[in-house]
This record gives sequence, C-alpha cells and structure tokens, in this order.
Amino acid sequence: MEVRRGILKGFDSASYRATVQLAGSLGVWLEDVPVARNIPSAEMVSGRSCALVFFDPANPQDAVVVAVYVA
Repeated sequence: MEVRRGILKGFDSASYRATVQLAGSLGVWLEDVPVARNIPSAEMVSGRSCALVFFDPANPQDAVVVAVYVA
C-alpha cells in the first residue's frame, strides 16, 4: 500500500469519482478514481490537495481518494 499526494481536477457527485493530478507530475492524471463516501461532496473543490491510497502501486486503477485539504 502506498499513499500519494494529488490535486483534485474534477469531481462527479453522481458516481462519487474524481479526476486527480498526481503531485510532482504534469502529465499524469488519473480519471474515474473512487472517492471515500465520508468526504462531503461540497469539499470536493477543483484545485484542492488530496490524499490517495494505492492498494497496488503498480496499478493506478486500484486507488481511492481518502482526504481533501487546503494546502
């Protein structure tokens, strides 16, 4: 398991999935990333920092957004 930092680029409240840019990478954006349901949708503001947990670091599709915060 690996925890990485990212920047929220978009959020779909209907599916509770996000688009996230990994910190330190201009070209790596992850789409359709599940978001923990304990995070209120009002907090999912584009540009906010977020924490992602990768259960399998070799598989970027196996991740979840577990926190958002203002840096």
